Amino acid sequence: MKVLIIEDEVPAAEKLERYLLKYDSATTVAGHLSTVADAVSWLKENQENIDLIFMDIQLIDGLSFQIFQQVQVRKPVIFITAFNEFALDAFKVNSIDYLLKPITFTDLSNSLKKLESLREQLQWNDSKTRQLSDVFSSNKTKDYKTRFMVKLGDHIRSITADQISLFYAEGRDVYLVTTQNRKFIVDYTLETLEDLLDPTVFYRVNRTFILNIHTIKDVMMYSNSRLKISLTQEFDKEIIVSREKVNPFKEWFDGK
Repeated sequence: MKVLIIEDEVPAAEKLERYLLKYDSATTVAGHLSTVADAVSWLKENQENIDLIFMDIQLIDGLSFQIFQQVQVRKPVIFITAFNEFALDAFKVNSIDYLLKPITFTDLSNSLKKLESLREQLQWNDSKTRQLSDVFSSNKTKDYKTRFMVKLGDHIRSITADQISLFYAEGRDVYLVTTQNRKFIVDYTLETLEDLLDPTVFYRVNRTFILNIHTIKDVMMYSNSRLKISLTQEFDKEIIVSREKVNPFKEWFDGK
């Protein structure tokens, strides 16, 4: 199998190649690319010589989804990223899997076995790449959590997602804050909540906060290339979009 690796972090690309060779010593890496521009140029000339693409989502010069706007990608893609907010966009293109960093050998093995299984089921060839993507996408449909149960003294209440302004972590506790500025402890980590919440509405702006887009009043430029967010309601904590999340936040905020 011949693969193309599109990844701007050299250690991550090298680790991926080691795992590929461990999985199948006959694997050949046809190239390592780190930018959208280089990937577009390479694919236009060499795409027929590969079987599979591993693609990081955030590259030096933009998001890898821009590649699909400039060249017809006819090979299956396995996306690799440090963030999970791009999952829905990933499965709109030729994606067969979506791996979160840091990936493990088990993660990679499972993805490649999934590819092999789908090839057998569809009698794989280039003309059926889109069919494969559609099959995999249909298996990824998901119902997001719409209600959260909270305790209020000796009582329990159900709070709907549209009544929630934000979640934040403080020490070992995670709090839910409603649009009425009521605060409750919930039995979830922020990592779990990221998977449970609708990513078109909720976004994790840093290690501490997950925000509802409808509660964002203003976004301002801040020091060190970061962003500062103000809310539509009173809130006594500063909310800063971490530098590494500025670009994906803008994409999410823009609705792309």
